[in-house]
Amino acid sequence: MKQYKNLLFYIITIGGFAFLIYYLVGKGETLEAGKNIAHVGQDSSENIFDHFCDTLKHNITHPVAILLLQILTIIFTARTFGFIFNKIGQPTVIGEILAGIFLGPSFLGMWFPEYSLFLFPKPSLGNLQLLSQVGLVLFMFVIGMELDLKLLKNKAKDAVIISHASIIIPYALGMALAYFLYKEFAPENIGFTPFALFMGIAMSITAFPVLARIIQERNLTKTRLGAIAITCAAADDVTAWCILAAVIAIVKAGSFTSSLFTIALTLGYLFIMLKFVQPFLKKLGEVYSNKESISLNIVATIFGILLISACITEVIGIHALFGAFLAGAIMPPGINFRKLIIEKIESVALALFLPLFFVFTGLRTQIGLLNDPHLWTVCGMIILTAIVGKFGGSMFAAKFVGQSWKDSLSIGALMNTRGLMELIVLNIGYDLGVLKPEIFAMMVLMALVTTFMTGPALDLINHFFEKDVDEIAIKVKQKFRVLLSFANPMSGKKLARIANLISGYSKNSTDIMALHVTPSADINQYQLAEYEKESFKPIKSEANKLGLTIKTSYKVSNDVSDEILTDANSGAYDIMLVGVGQSVFQGTLLGQFIGITANALSPDKLLGTLTGRSNIFKTQKILDEKSNAFINGSKIPVGIFIDHDLDAIEKVLLPILSISDVFLLFYAKKIIKNSNVVISILDYNGIIDANTEIKEEINSLENYAPSNIQLLSRKTWNMENLKEYNLTILSIDGFGHFSTELESEEKDTPSFLLIRP
Repeated sequence: MKQYKNLLFYIITIGGFAFLIYYLVGKGETLEAGKNIAHVGQDSSENIFDHFCDTLKHNITHPVAILLLQILTIIFTARTFGFIFNKIGQPTVIGEILAGIFLGPSFLGMWFPEYSLFLFPKPSLGNLQLLSQVGLVLFMFVIGMELDLKLLKNKAKDAVIISHASIIIPYALGMALAYFLYKEFAPENIGFTPFALFMGIAMSITAFPVLARIIQERNLTKTRLGAIAITCAAADDVTAWCILAAVIAIVKAGSFTSSLFTIALTLGYLFIMLKFVQPFLKKLGEVYSNKESISLNIVATIFGILLISACITEVIGIHALFGAFLAGAIMPPGINFRKLIIEKIESVALALFLPLFFVFTGLRTQIGLLNDPHLWTVCGMIILTAIVGKFGGSMFAAKFVGQSWKDSLSIGALMNTRGLMELIVLNIGYDLGVLKPEIFAMMVLMALVTTFMTGPALDLINHFFEKDVDEIAIKVKQKFRVLLSFANPMSGKKLARIANLISGYSKNSTDIMALHVTPSADINQYQLAEYEKESFKPIKSEANKLGLTIKTSYKVSNDVSDEILTDANSGAYDIMLVGVGQSVFQGTLLGQFIGITANALSPDKLLGTLTGRSNIFKTQKILDEKSNAFINGSKIPVGIFIDHDLDAIEKVLLPILSISDVFLLFYAKKIIKNSNVVISILDYNGIIDANTEIKEEINSLENYAPSNIQLLSRKTWNMENLKEYNLTILSIDGFGHFSTELESEEKDTPSFLLIRP
């Protein structure tokens, strides 16, 4: 009765007021008498459709619409280029810089000028520049927060020497190069000193964020090489930005003497930030050091300090980015506090605002201006000078303080990385009128080349200094070696229980390696040590309870699945254990259709089907993409664990669905050795009964542990049968026989261990 009452109220309310609106419109039109009003399609000769098209054209050229189209295009292009370069082992920033050049006059403007003029009209570039500057302010704030100031306070003497040498040598070479380029390439109203100072700072900069990411991805963080390189880069960042602030002051003031007023104001600003603001922030950080979230008022306070600091440095005349950088550097040192703030800012800054900066830089970069061999020769000289100064200067300084040739060359290659920080410096120089378009384009190319060469240079150095490897990496037959890889730290506990089970509780004859790989985009250098500690805490606690000795390996990678497979295929392991993730296609009819289609069209799945390692349709409903990647790409046995609240393991079901499933008996042997687990071997459809060899194998197991082995024979089974067991172990192919029933996700559904031999 209530639902009819509500329906009647709805109809009366909507219908009644709709009629009132119609009545008012009709009556209101009678008031138009005497007014010169043109009605489309009536008093006006203009066609309704033409009027509609004209309205659309007007709307799409509105500044807001253009800006939104620009942002959409920029983000899509930047992510596409970044993804491609990520896949070939290059930093994402290289792809994003090239995306900016691609959308600029060097490509899009040259080949599709009409579209370029429509998407990036000159009046709209001011809005794009302002948004990109906001992004840079946020980014520099994050960079300041990611700097570990303790690292600089306690830095080794070697790092100090290398860092300062890696600045002064390329700076001097940059100024020497400016001497030869000044007459031809310096703007008319710029003196030699500002031009030379900017050339020097552009040659001596190091991209701390890109370098830190490369060190993470190559797992050098805990090595002496990684520690020295990070310390040098951090010191470089601080020193270079201080030098840049002084250079900007000199350029704006016109002379060093005039800049003394700016420098004096800067020192006063530094004094206030370090002596008053930093202690206040430290107390604030102590209050929120152990809290899981930060209130909106505190976030607003942090943003207020950031914006005030950036505004003051912009007014003083040393650029807003320096203020943002310092505001980040003086934030409370607590890891939890910084992590909470960084997480609120970093994603928006990196995904939304920074691509705008790359494209704005690309719109300024006119490679077409380098239209004769002489200009390309000058460009080559700039790139060579940059490499010799930064790479060579860092390398020789490292060798002088006692580093090996390999580490010295590696430090040189890492310190030669310029990336985004170089573009920031170049854009500042361009805005100040110090750099002409031609020299600006050359310097952007230099930034690209020196950043791009870092990865290949490190690979080449490692190749030449590669040591002969003994037979240590060959599988040791006396030990059962397990690689245990987990994404969620809590899932590592369950995998430890599975590893403990299939190792047969033979602690002395089992090696277990716990591997955790973090996507490089999800972590920064400041969080690394704490994140590693937290990642392994649950699994170490579980291992202690089980009496297991577990080794740990922590890595950061662009491609998590590929990194895990590389470890598995090169580590002489007997089996790799991984947990399954929730399928994004599960739960809806549309999702299931999309899931089936996506898996059927997946190259990995198709290849797996052709090689007999997987089935496109049988396992897609429960196995996620990573699980299928491990199944198809691993050269060793793979165990996929599907957890349904596994706790104690007392009863295990082991179905034999085909002759190829006999390998499962190997794991049955290991489980019953020194274990009280009861294993029920299921003879599905008479497979075991028809095979004498399998029968004899099971008989030997029954003789070894008569109370722990039982043989069942059934032609059908269902969820009710499975509920009796804590864990079901079966092959990947066998799993396809009842994967449909698993979708019910009933409360008492057992956990599964799917093994691919």
